[in-house]
Amino acid sequence: MFSLEEIKAAESKIKTGADFPKFIQEIKAIGVVRNDVYVSNGLSIYFDDEDNAQQASPEEYPSLIVNDESSAAKLEHALKIHQQGETDYFTFCKQAADAGVEKWVIDLGHMTCTYLDTEGNELVKEKIPTA
Repeated sequence: MFSLEEIKAAESKIKTGADFPKFIQEIKAIGVVRNDVYVSNGLSIYFDDEDNAQQASPEEYPSLIVNDESSAAKLEHALKIHQQGETDYFTFCKQAADAGVEKWVIDLGHMTCTYLDTEGNELVKEKIPTA
């Protein structure tokens, strides 16, 4: 089982969305198989292959209001500029909340990241590139 210290060490290396694939490779290597991230409060839940979970929340993460009206187009724009390194993590989270994203689910087995609205509908599903 991985530890929160290992997760936090991997997270500390992320500066922009461009660093995300390296982060995914690092947490996959320590045994994470799934990661659920909640936009409103920043809660991240990391799962191993036996469904054991570890929770981590950012220390400085103001609550965000998730828009009831979801927009895949807004989300796709936010993703594009974040992945190009133009925004930091919290800015991306604010943009995701505005686009109606309640959470995203990272599946490290399939190497996908799925963004879901408050109704659980899929807005965008991306393949995670290898680092």
